[in-house]
Amino acid sequence: MTPKVLIIGAGAIGGFYGALLAKAGADVAVVCRSDYAKVKQHGLAIHSATLGDWRFMPSQVLANADDYQASADYILLCTKVIPSIDRAALLRQAAGKNTKLVFIQNGVDIEQELLIAFPNHEIISGLAFICCNRLTPSEINHLAYGKLILGNLPHGINHSAENLSKLISQSGIPCHTSVNIIAERWKKCIWNAPFNPLSVLSGGLSTQAILQNQETLVRAIMQEVKDIAAGCGYPLPDNLIDQNIADTYAMLPYKTSMLLDFENGHVMETEAILGNTVRAARRSNIKCPRLETLYGLMKLLELSLKTPSKTLLD
Repeated sequence: MTPKVLIIGAGAIGGFYGALLAKAGADVAVVCRSDYAKVKQHGLAIHSATLGDWRFMPSQVLANADDYQASADYILLCTKVIPSIDRAALLRQAAGKNTKLVFIQNGVDIEQELLIAFPNHEIISGLAFICCNRLTPSEINHLAYGKLILGNLPHGINHSAENLSKLISQSGIPCHTSVNIIAERWKKCIWNAPFNPLSVLSGGLSTQAILQNQETLVRAIMQEVKDIAAGCGYPLPDNLIDQNIADTYAMLPYKTSMLLDFENGHVMETEAILGNTVRAARRSNIKCPRLETLYGLMKLLELSLKTPSKTLLD
């Protein structure tokens, strides 16, 4: 049977992976509020440096998840993780008894809310390692990478996660599974914690410029995250910092997702990426002065911003 997938939050990440799933043969519907009319009429144009160009026409384009006219095998939640979004409420609108709930989102310590809300559902945590931006309401630019890692919560891998991984891999982008997906979240935080806030606080510098001028600072922030992860029971590989530095030097100059949110007046994922990391350090009595400083500076910056913008779900 053709798997039915509902994407909630059809921005750069949701739109790109939704397009991949459709390319692999799934029936893919999307929820996109702010750009509903344009996506419904034109679909999403995907421009990929590695996969070429194609147009993704969802089977349904919805303004609200509860308008979905099917029973989803998987719901992929791809919104930002920000305080004003009730992730459980969004999923609950379309989750059937046998629907597998998948969230492809940034941040650490973001699992518990969904585990409590859906004790009888299979929940799959996903991490995207990708350079991908939305150019216009109906265009997505895939610059590099794209690997996805999936794992069941609280741990392990079941058939649903394996099947979703295989389906995505058929589209030409690697998708792997991990029996310890929470550790994988800490691995990604090694990169996100320095580059996302520094890109904003530096006035818009690319990852390349940040690293070329402040590699020592970047390494020190990464080490603090590594120490916190170990204190929380998730020791990370010894070479992980060097690997992240080398990979970032090899990347094209890239604007982080947090910088794009800042430039567009959107809410930033300060709490999911920095706040939760700092709070985890405090619980484990681990000092992280650089992370504390980044978090404090970002919170001060947020105070100076006007009311966040129109789009929270895309």
